[in-house]
Formats: sequence, C-alpha cells, structure tokens
Amino acid sequence: MSLPNDQAQRATAKIAESAGVLQDSAVQQVDSADRRTELAADRTVLAAERTYAAWVRTGFAALASGVGAKTLLAGMVRPWLGAVAGTLLVLFSVFCFGAGVWREMTPHIVSPVPTTRRMPPPLLIAMNGFLMLVSLVALVGIWMKS
Repeated sequence: MSLPNDQAQRATAKIAESAGVLQDSAVQQVDSADRRTELAADRTVLAAERTYAAWVRTGFAALASGVGAKTLLAGMVRPWLGAVAGTLLVLFSVFCFGAGVWREMTPHIVSPVPTTRRMPPPLLIAMNGFLMLVSLVALVGIWMKS
C-alpha cells in the first residue's frame, strides 16, 4: 500500500517543481516583453532622428539645386525662367528645413519613456532657423543677379 502513496508523493513533488519552473519562465517572459517595449521606444526615437536627417538632407539638395539652376539654365531658357526654377527649389528647401524641425518636435512616444536621449529642441530650432535664413539669402542672391 505504500507504493501508490509513494508514487503520489513523487508525482506531487514533480508537479510542484514543474509549477515553479513555469512561474519563473512566466516572470522572465514578462521581463523580456517589458525590455522589448523599451527597446521599441528607443528605436522610434532613432527612426525620428533619421527622418529629421532626411528632411535636412533634402533641404540641402534643393538649396544647392536652386542656386545652380539659374546658372545651369542660363543659355537654354529665358533668364526669368531660370530664376523662377531656382526660386521654387530654394523655397522648397526652406519648407524642408521647417518640416524637419516640426516633424522632430512633435511627440512620438507616450509610454514607455525611451532611454535614448533626443536632440535638444533649442538646438534644432536654432540650426534649422539658420539654414532657413541661408536659403532666404540665396533666394535674394538669385533675384539680385537677374
């Protein structure tokens, strides 16, 4: 009669051990999910910075194209048409610089708070304001030579 009782005790011990392992596994999964969520928030911050960099890069390309458009088109089209093309490209660069800082300043993440540091907003505003000013000076330069 002790044999079934002994087996029952071993089975109970095995079930208790299995329950403990299962509980530890569940805790690890919750910790892992929390960490994945934190890392996702960090990736979102980094993706926003890449988007900002793309806006600024596009603004630089438009500014360079606008400055060169008038000279490049000088012998092919009427002078005013080259100035208009340059103006449109330079104005697009101003838009890109503004959109880049606006896009970076809008809130992206509510919870959880990312651990990655964001670029300081005053630095973004100052830098993009300067780039917009440079674009507007280039615009004046395009029309002063007309």
